[in-house]
Amino acid sequence: MLMQTPVSATPRKKSPFYTHLYFQVLVAIAAGAAIGHFYPATGEALKPLGDGFIKLVKMIISPVIFLTIVTGIAGMGSLKGVGSVVGKSFTYFLTFSTLALIVGLIVANVVQPGRGMNIDPSTLHDPKVAEYAAKAHDSTLIGFAMDIIPTTFTSAFVEGNILQVLFIAILFGISLVLIGDKAKPLVNILEVVSHGIFKMVSILMKAAPIGAFGAFAFTIGKYGIASIVNLAALVGTFYATSALFVIVILGAVCAVNGFSIFKLIGYLKAELLLVLGTSSSESALPSLMEKMEAAGCKRSVVGLVVPTGYSFNLDGTNIYMTLAALFIAQATNTHLSLEEQLLLLSVAMLSSKGAAGVTGAGFITLAATLSVVPTVPLAGMAIILGVDRFMSECRSLTNFIGNAVATVVVSRWEKSIDMPLFRATLSGKALPREPEPVTVLAGAPAGVQIGEKSPD
Repeated sequence: MLMQTPVSATPRKKSPFYTHLYFQVLVAIAAGAAIGHFYPATGEALKPLGDGFIKLVKMIISPVIFLTIVTGIAGMGSLKGVGSVVGKSFTYFLTFSTLALIVGLIVANVVQPGRGMNIDPSTLHDPKVAEYAAKAHDSTLIGFAMDIIPTTFTSAFVEGNILQVLFIAILFGISLVLIGDKAKPLVNILEVVSHGIFKMVSILMKAAPIGAFGAFAFTIGKYGIASIVNLAALVGTFYATSALFVIVILGAVCAVNGFSIFKLIGYLKAELLLVLGTSSSESALPSLMEKMEAAGCKRSVVGLVVPTGYSFNLDGTNIYMTLAALFIAQATNTHLSLEEQLLLLSVAMLSSKGAAGVTGAGFITLAATLSVVPTVPLAGMAIILGVDRFMSECRSLTNFIGNAVATVVVSRWEKSIDMPLFRATLSGKALPREPEPVTVLAGAPAGVQIGEKSPD
């Protein structure tokens, strides 16, 4: 008989505001912006702080994903359950990725932020655009699919390729389920190791304010706040569109599924500020997985939805691609018919998967899309190159929130979430559940385990 963990009604103990990670990151971002603005050279010199923190986080991502997925699948006890989670996840990803592309297309046609610029494409040339275009050419859909298979078992971990680690973890988890009783000692060991890895995550997160400080100081010091003035219409439109998508569309999804998008954002505020400061959603991936599980989502669902979502559920990137592509067309007086815009949307859907997991993926996917749709001049990307950095923060934030929502929704579809605990945690009325030892179900098939929890 399955032992249920009761929902904790213990109120949170109030600790001083300055001890919270979100406050420390917020102060670090403000300090970094001030240093970058008043002392640009110093701000640029602080770049290693941000790069170093992101490297620390990337170091831990592969073991977090591997251990979470393997122990999660071992706890499902049924290969049918794995297929169900994956199928529902991709149904969600495809639906909302397409919706994000359509929203970007509609807003670009209504607002027309590039109209009136009257730029001649022949006068545009930037070697960096050619560099991104070359990367886009190499990132074909077939190449992307082949790249999911690692060269060796260990190369996936060495290179830090999320999809390769995901591929190996799913295969290994399925193998443990098929082995049965003989696999139980190994699964128990992996559980203990995962607790240690998550404790390491909590230690690394203490350095988040330092990383955010260095990354933001560099961004403002190198590009300057004034650099976005000339293209404020595009940047402003993109931020407003992303906010509209999160609040209205994802907000409606959350309401239908019984929780508030604003409370979810509040629960993840420290991670969101970290993403804002580092301009990388990967910097908060381990913490997102831990928080989703601690709030009541089952480990097996979290382990599959979050990593795959980081490559296939890029709402912010999709909004950016159609909006930026039409901005370039408007700025260069390039007329696009409805058929050409629909073609652009279709290509963007495919190219966004082909460049997934590549550094600078937003700009690369845009280059890949424009390469296939020659009506829009590829050279026009030089127009937005200067402000792309300022839009990358918004892309990362929107992608992050979209994956958090997807995790909860798929968990609810799978009946793998403790909704009373989840709502109480989001409202701050209950402490997230504590980690508990793995429980073996009496009479259940060999290898079936439940009760896996994330460490605190």
